[in-house]
Amino acid sequence: MDLEKSSAPAGEGCLVVAVRLPVRIVVLVLVVPVRMAWDAVVVAGRFLGDTVFRPLGRVLLWVGRAVFVWPFVGLWRYVLVPLGKGLAWLGKVVVVLPVLAFYRYVLIPLGHALAWVYVRVLTPAGQVLAAIGAGVWTGLAWLGRYLVVVPSVWVYRWVLTPVGHAIAWCGKGVVWCGKGLVWLVALIVTGIGTALYWITRILVVLPASAVWRWVLVPVGRVLAVVAREVGAALGHAWRVAGHLSLAVGRFLGSVFRWVFVEPVRWVYRSVLTPVGHVVRDTVLRPVAEAARAAGRAGRQALAAARASARQARADFRRMLLGEPAGEPVAERVAERVAEPRKPQLAHRGEPTGPETRTLGSSTTALTKD
Repeated sequence: MDLEKSSAPAGEGCLVVAVRLPVRIVVLVLVVPVRMAWDAVVVAGRFLGDTVFRPLGRVLLWVGRAVFVWPFVGLWRYVLVPLGKGLAWLGKVVVVLPVLAFYRYVLIPLGHALAWVYVRVLTPAGQVLAAIGAGVWTGLAWLGRYLVVVPSVWVYRWVLTPVGHAIAWCGKGVVWCGKGLVWLVALIVTGIGTALYWITRILVVLPASAVWRWVLVPVGRVLAVVAREVGAALGHAWRVAGHLSLAVGRFLGSVFRWVFVEPVRWVYRSVLTPVGHVVRDTVLRPVAEAARAAGRAGRQALAAARASARQARADFRRMLLGEPAGEPVAERVAERVAEPRKPQLAHRGEPTGPETRTLGSSTTALTKD
């Protein structure tokens, strides 16, 4: 409590200090298991995301591309685009070019003809009709002025205006009576409103203000202090639980490493690797060499069998058909490739024939008869 009081700010009271420590202890006991479980779930989620969900997502992405994207791309590129180009060319040939020809060779000459008719025929006729209409309108305006407007002005000035003045004087008296009635009604309504205001203020507003000031505000302040301390305790407990969870996780990781990983690594490095090297050097490499030798022998035997078959086929053909006059070049090349080459002795500059000197001949001076 002394430490808590000494670390508290100067503006905090004894209620805050008394509430803080129990709340933090209770919240810490409740939050530590939750934080450790949360950290375990996070580690498991990361492991599953790296080992399961990410490869599965890549496979699903590839499958989605193979099933949905690539077929539509192929359909768009190799079906719809050529079909659209063909339809565009067909529309141009069937629709656009005929419409352009119709517009150029039919509508334009027809429009020129209609424009000529409008300028040469309709415009003079319209001007004549406009002149006739202007004269008729002038006559009708003169008749309307002296038959309608002038009599109407006289009736308005000498009949309707005096009658209107009389009606307005009567209306002023009615308005004054209405104003007095309105003042009386407003006075009655104001008195009733004032009475209702004071009754409501005494019976409702003053008790509600007292309850708000002396009950709800202190209770709200206490609840605000408790809520603030609970929130601060939750944050503090969450951070402390994070440190505890990190320490426990490191401890479990070290235990797992020295109990499982290091023995497995030592067995792999000290036992399996030398055994694998021995097996590789004593078993796998000789087997691979024997397999390669057997493969080479098999290929050589197969090549010899093919050469023998070609030679036998050529001999059988010669036996049946005889030696052809002009043997095909390809057959001669095949027979040359098939038949083995005879080793040729290099020329060393010695004479050949009956005059060659040998140890058993009598061509020398010592052995000559």
